[in-house]
Amino acid sequence: MPSSNTIMKICEKIPSELDAIPGFLNKAMGIIAPLPIDEEEAFKIKLALSEALINAIKHGNKFNAGLFVEATIETSENELSVAVKDQGDGFDFQALADPTKEENLTKNSGRGVYLIKKLMDKVSFSDGGRTVKMTKFFKKGEAV
Repeated sequence: MPSSNTIMKICEKIPSELDAIPGFLNKAMGIIAPLPIDEEEAFKIKLALSEALINAIKHGNKFNAGLFVEATIETSENELSVAVKDQGDGFDFQALADPTKEENLTKNSGRGVYLIKKLMDKVSFSDGGRTVKMTKFFKKGEAV
């Protein structure tokens, strides 16, 4: 349910194909562009959203063409919230390996959630790990 101070909200179902990500990111950046954030913060949001979408398609839905990812972007005067939900089996987000540990540095994957947590101000998981909600806070009229 949108908050009373919602400025804009979009919710879109994205097919479980990596090729669908750039089009949605372009739409998302159109929503983000008028927000009171600088270019660096906009880049962080875009990268975090991209990582969440890749994880949902690759690890959540396992590229199953019959499944989709639901992405919701909501802006208010003080924050941007992004939720990405897949239709997969979920995962234990508390049991993820630390990608900065020596034994994980050369692995080909395992950095997405770490990056999301570093790039966004608040990150939470729900629905058994099928939904990630990311928030970036800002004050109206002030670039972060």
